[in-house]
Amino acid sequence: MLELRPCCEHCATALPPETPEARICSFECTFCAACAEGLLANVCPNCGGGFERRPVRPARDWRGGNWLGGYPARTEPKVRPVDLDAHARLVAALNGLPPAQR
Repeated sequence: MLELRPCCEHCATALPPETPEARICSFECTFCAACAEGLLANVCPNCGGGFERRPVRPARDWRGGNWLGGYPARTEPKVRPVDLDAHARLVAALNGLPPAQR
């Protein structure tokens, strides 16, 4: 079950459960679209993977109790600003390798 973390790990921009602006890697590292696609160049600074748009959990119980009320989003922020120098070295080491080949 995705945690649906409440903010960007780098800039702390709010990312409520319904936003289309949240991006996650396969380990659920969570960043806003501006950081993930711009500043981080689609390279997760924590694992080196790529980012995808985070799914939106339904706000209403359409079927089987699988909704935000039954499975609420995380409320505790996880903010750990990226070391941009170290990230630049990681991006350079990947040499343009697409996420599926990392």
